[in-house]
Amino acid sequence: MPLHYEKDDELAVFTFENGKVNPTDPQMHKDLALALRDFEESRVLKVGIMRGAGTRAFSAGDDIKTPRRNLDTEQAVWRHFYPRDPEDELSYPGWERIVMTQPRFKPIVAAVRGYAFGQGLIYLLRLTDIRVAGESAKLGFPEIPYGLGGGGGFARVHKHIPRAVAMKMLLTGEPIDAREALRLNIVNEVVPDADTDARARSIALKIAQSPLLAIRAEMEIFVRGENLTDESAAAMTDHIYRLQVLGLGSEKFPIDFKAKQRDKG
Repeated sequence: MPLHYEKDDELAVFTFENGKVNPTDPQMHKDLALALRDFEESRVLKVGIMRGAGTRAFSAGDDIKTPRRNLDTEQAVWRHFYPRDPEDELSYPGWERIVMTQPRFKPIVAAVRGYAFGQGLIYLLRLTDIRVAGESAKLGFPEIPYGLGGGGGFARVHKHIPRAVAMKMLLTGEPIDAREALRLNIVNEVVPDADTDARARSIALKIAQSPLLAIRAEMEIFVRGENLTDESAAAMTDHIYRLQVLGLGSEKFPIDFKAKQRDKG
């Protein structure tokens, strides 16, 4: 299978495994959409890890060798507005839209070696929150020379990359390396390639030590608050915070919190 979805206690591991450079394809988009939904709905899983199999790539982008249906104009318009065609669900547009737009309020840590290009970089930016890059990592949008602009919009790249840097990447197709990605705060750390998975797992395990409701609350407050005014963000934060406390038990929560602080010394 081009996507492996594994559950390891409180961790979910999403692995792109498709040939030498792990290109995405319609089946992978579908499998990823369903795996992300299962991850989000679980009351056991707390943190995800997203990685590419092998050493050459996180994902080198969408598989250009995947056959596309020849649609007439009317069919193309219907496909655009209703991409989930039950008689032809593994085509474009389709499941990749769901992957990029379904809500997610649990964190995913990325382990990136080699190429993260095109759709691979879109997924890296849209689906991961903390990123560990191996020294071989290269990030880029190589599509524009082929007449396929638009990666910046799908990736919401303005939320991750300074404008001038984004424009150069998008309009020239030139990638950046791991050190430049670190300098631009696109990744959190750069480590030797051999340490990438272990370091991502270490971060995920650290996060998983906290209660699930607290992780969910922090994520949802951050995600929903990004485009709110200060007043609306404060009100939403207060609501979600208090729901979280109630979920932990109104009597139990303060006692446990004080005990935890005492244990820390």
